[in-house]
Amino acid sequence: MAPIPTPSAEPDDNPDAYVGLTAGRAEDLARERGWSTVRALPPGAIITMEYRVGRLNFEVKDGRVARAWKG
Repeated sequence: MAPIPTPSAEPDDNPDAYVGLTAGRAEDLARERGWSTVRALPPGAIITMEYRVGRLNFEVKDGRVARAWKG
């Protein structure tokens, strides 16, 4: 039987630090800090609710991050 893989640790990072940044700057910074997946979404976007280790989500309004969360 194959072992169950252990997911890699998420970056020690505060999603609130991205609020107010431009979407492009926030994405670049998130990747520099080690996030494997960065997802920019418009306000009210319909998304799946599964938690993905290593993913950082941004709600982008008028080109700036209005909200950020892990998973």
